[in-house]
Amino acid sequence: MCSVTTQRTANLVSHFSKLTMPLIRSVLHLLWMILTVMPWAIAVMLAAPFLSSTQIYKMCAGWLRLTVNSGSWLLGIQNRVTGMENLPTGATGACVLLVKHQSTWETFSMVTLMPHPLAYVFKKELLRVPFFGWAMARMDMIHIDRSKRTEAFSKVVEQGRRLMKQGVWVIMFPEGTRIARGQQGVYKSSGTRLAIETGAPVIPVAVTSAKCWPRKAFIKRPGIVDISIGQPISSVGRKPDELMREVQDWIEAEMRRLDPEAYAHETTSARTKV
Repeated sequence: MCSVTTQRTANLVSHFSKLTMPLIRSVLHLLWMILTVMPWAIAVMLAAPFLSSTQIYKMCAGWLRLTVNSGSWLLGIQNRVTGMENLPTGATGACVLLVKHQSTWETFSMVTLMPHPLAYVFKKELLRVPFFGWAMARMDMIHIDRSKRTEAFSKVVEQGRRLMKQGVWVIMFPEGTRIARGQQGVYKSSGTRLAIETGAPVIPVAVTSAKCWPRKAFIKRPGIVDISIGQPISSVGRKPDELMREVQDWIEAEMRRLDPEAYAHETTSARTKV
């Protein structure tokens, strides 16, 4: 009887630990980000008038690197990257990175992984986020007004061409927003249109971050985030929609290879139809 009671107690403690530890870790990581982003952002805003765009980028990338590292220490999230050899080489090798978007994790991680500075294309509303957005406003990136589509795309092309001439890579999330694990959003062609306008190749990137950092979920889980970088796809002589379909096909096929469990419902649905 005593051994049975002891075993039940051990099981309860183990179950409680599995439920509470991710919550505690997530709270600690959030607190760490809040406490560090404020002095970092203030330092960026004060230093920005005296620094070059490259120096500001490095300053901001330093905080993002610490945030990703703290995610590994506190949350137990590790990146597993494949395909780095597919990235352009050389100081001026331009490209447009088109990335699967499942969580905030890849927004932070891509800056720490890429060998070139990145310029994100993002909605201007993010600039209003206290501290984080204020610091972003000092960076040489492409913030757009989504309500003015024609003007927004013209700005993306103009700024993208200028940045790529400086050796900066443009990064975009073609689905436009974070997509839940195992789901597929609508791939918009603005990224491939930019590539065609500038003559830069596109590089598709698949990311399985939702396994650890689910969309709109506060609690994060330890685990491996796969980041798979595809081979560059030439934009020369291509049509935007056709090129985006090729990018979409590669990313979605790679997502199903990397995280088959998340797409098991598709197999079940197909069997039901048959």
